[in-house]
Amino acid sequence: MTEFESKIVSIRRTPEDIFRILSDFRLLTPLVPQDKLEGWEAEENCCHFNIKGIGQTGLKIIEKEPYKTVKITGDGKLPFGFFLWIQLKEAAPYDTRMKLTLKADLNVMFKMMLQKQLEEGINMMAEQIAAAFNRGV
Repeated sequence: MTEFESKIVSIRRTPEDIFRILSDFRLLTPLVPQDKLEGWEAEENCCHFNIKGIGQTGLKIIEKEPYKTVKITGDGKLPFGFFLWIQLKEAAPYDTRMKLTLKADLNVMFKMMLQKQLEEGINMMAEQIAAAFNRGV
């Protein structure tokens, strides 16, 4: 497994507020990029959608540790297996730090093709989640 870690971002919310939303795919619906995903369907612990150029796929939550961690994996057609960890740590009241860790089962060809995009993508995802919460999601 190849591991990618995001930079640590700061969110002006409590870990409880953040965890409540990130641990329930139904509550993530307003954050779904409509220009990238189609047919979004969500339940608490899984979601399914179409990605342009890839097809129908999904995500499922495999573990939750209240106010600290959400672990997610793929659920459906994907070119490789992966696990995504969302880690939360309260630095001060209404100052929560978040880090994303992606572990992907990439063969040599995929690793060469996707490493840069995954490194950039994990940081962009962390920044976008932080920005959405800091705007008041």
